[in-house]
Amino acid sequence: MTAVLAAAATALACLVPAAASPAAAAPGSPAVRPPLGWNSWNTFGCDINEAKIRGAADAMVDSGMRAAGYQYVVVDDCWQATTRDSAGNLRSDPGRFPSGMKALGDYIHARGLKFGIYQAPREETCAQYFNAIGGATGALNHEQQDANTFASWGVDFLKYDWCSPWGTLNDQIAGFTKMRDALRATGRPIVYSINSNSAHSNTGPSYDWSQVADMWRTTEDITDKWTSGCRADCFMGVTEILDVQAPLASWAGPQHWNDPDMLEVGVRGTFTPTENRAHFSMWAIMAAPLIAGNDITTMPADVRTVLTNTDVLAVNQDTLGRQAQRVHDFGETEVWAKPLADGSAAVALLNRSGTTATVSTTATGIGMPAANGYQLFDVWTKATRNTAGTISATVAPHGVVMYRVRTGSTTPTDTFSLRGAGSGRCLDLLGGAPVDGTQAVIWDCNGGITQVVTATGGQLRIGGKCLDAESNGTTDGTRVILWTCGTGTNQQWTLQADGTVRGTQSGKCIDVNQAATANNSTLLLWTCSAAANQRWTRI
Repeated sequence: MTAVLAAAATALACLVPAAASPAAAAPGSPAVRPPLGWNSWNTFGCDINEAKIRGAADAMVDSGMRAAGYQYVVVDDCWQATTRDSAGNLRSDPGRFPSGMKALGDYIHARGLKFGIYQAPREETCAQYFNAIGGATGALNHEQQDANTFASWGVDFLKYDWCSPWGTLNDQIAGFTKMRDALRATGRPIVYSINSNSAHSNTGPSYDWSQVADMWRTTEDITDKWTSGCRADCFMGVTEILDVQAPLASWAGPQHWNDPDMLEVGVRGTFTPTENRAHFSMWAIMAAPLIAGNDITTMPADVRTVLTNTDVLAVNQDTLGRQAQRVHDFGETEVWAKPLADGSAAVALLNRSGTTATVSTTATGIGMPAANGYQLFDVWTKATRNTAGTISATVAPHGVVMYRVRTGSTTPTDTFSLRGAGSGRCLDLLGGAPVDGTQAVIWDCNGGITQVVTATGGQLRIGGKCLDAESNGTTDGTRVILWTCGTGTNQQWTLQADGTVRGTQSGKCIDVNQAATANNSTLLLWTCSAAANQRWTRI
């Protein structure tokens, strides 16, 4: 395998190609960075109402998404009444949105968020074209009127969806430009998102739309599949979309973004945690707009942790605004790299296949300058290590290992998992998410991010937080939890020669409660005895 990869790497000329001159942005674009938000369609489709949208706005705040940088709450198709009013103005469906769209926008704005809405440039919206709802309230011949209506409602984001087989590329350019000009004429900074592909031959990836819109769909609609086998006129999986997006890197930049469609992270629970992390990583490194599509009012902790990973979001929101390039393509494994404004780079080692694979490159191969050494920061496990230049990882099926690469070196850290001698299971976190207060438990060893322990400075870190004796406890039965790292000795641990893990403050050992062996058995502090339920092996 190694020889095959090396030969392929040579054949592909590993070095990052010189970037093309950046495309120019549409005049007046407010999308300085890829927009972050949530859209109703992927989970709810036409089954929307004002209560669900208000609930999503509340959840964006309560879940920490707003704090992580998400702004836009976008109401997709089916919000509108089937007819305009007597003056030709759009109005909301009286059953679904009885309070009206301005009131909904006010509710969203009151939570420190921004309001997005949907419309189409031809006679019908997509839901009307495909007969999901009645009416014909597209914007054709109402462009400025609709733009003025949206501005009066406080709209901050317009998704504008062609949804018609009619028209040449030039017809589409003219139609989309007309609404762009209408939006700009309102004086309100409204992010303009277009899709030229819906119900039409795919023109999104064949034309540079950067002078027309702030973001534009490059692909067919996404679906919640790792791969769908679809290339045209059907729903695309993650891998098919990556293949469409890869050649378009030069079109993206501040105020103009290639849009590979909304996120399927957490949608219907289809993707595994590994697939959720990989999907999110790839959209982030491609400088794609990150528009969540799951039901954020009910999302589990592991999905929330993916969507709010600040280190991955920092790669996406980097001020340089470059889309990653696919610098190695080995068939089932790939390397994508993105230069960042501070001189570092992000690299994603992607495994598209259904079996574990080793993926490798070098620092200079991803465009970093020659140096005596480099540091690799894993944006998911938070582990940091040094390398002379090789960047390599064993990557799970349908997975990604993603590093931020800097020149120089850092203090060495030690990364491993802890397997219990009595249970054969690994130290893990209840619920699979590294958040404050989470109970430490045992679970089947799987190498997941909440089983990766980094030992540094006497602390045992998981996902950037520290194992902690709850409330500075020192007595038998004190819970072992995860908490934001501090300087207290309640977060200091010593790995003893007999396999026990002893708390510095308490002098007691991490113990599986009542010597249990089942998944989710809790971990406590207990008087050290070196029994099997207190012994751990580093793996």
